[in-house]
Amino acid sequence: MPESGDIDAGTYRVLVKGYSAPFEITVPAGWSTDDGDGVAKDDPNHPDEWGVYVGWWPADYVPTDACAWEGALVEIDPSVNDFVDALTAQTSTASTPPVKVKVGDYSGFEFDHSVTGDVDTTACDRGKFCIHSEFSNECTRWYSSAAERETYRVVDLSGKRAVSWVVQFHESINPELTREARAVFDSIVYRSGN
Repeated sequence: MPESGDIDAGTYRVLVKGYSAPFEITVPAGWSTDDGDGVAKDDPNHPDEWGVYVGWWPADYVPTDACAWEGALVEIDPSVNDFVDALTAQTSTASTPPVKVKVGDYSGFEFDHSVTGDVDTTACDRGKFCIHSEFSNECTRWYSSAAERETYRVVDLSGKRAVSWVVQFHESINPELTREARAVFDSIVYRSGN
């Protein structure tokens, strides 16, 4: 997969730093990447912002409260259960009950995640909901509004956790684009062989 720019339609092999197994992802035409840690597509009705995103960068820290997160990013163990437990227990957000899934040669859990009620983003630390982070001192995955919705898959790669998610940035996203994003997310398959 390219580091940045538009992506040709096709199936790509991706190895994420810290993951013990690569995955394959199939992307149709019209998708792009900024950093190689995810793919995005604009909603034609909202051309100045991404409509959907599928991401997979490491998630080593989770705040107990997504709104009051500064100085409160808690390091979690590399297990699937620790991440699932931390995210589903996070306050200011809500999760559906995790369900077991198989993703290629590996198993894990899937659940939906969103902001609870009508919490005002501007009242949160730095005006954003911090969901998780690669770092102990800065948030790398956040919601900029209470309208964002995600589905997570957390996979056990023989003792190493792999996290991927699909995001809908606002409620007025074209349903066809939402279905396309879900198909890209569902195409992620981890393989144990070379």
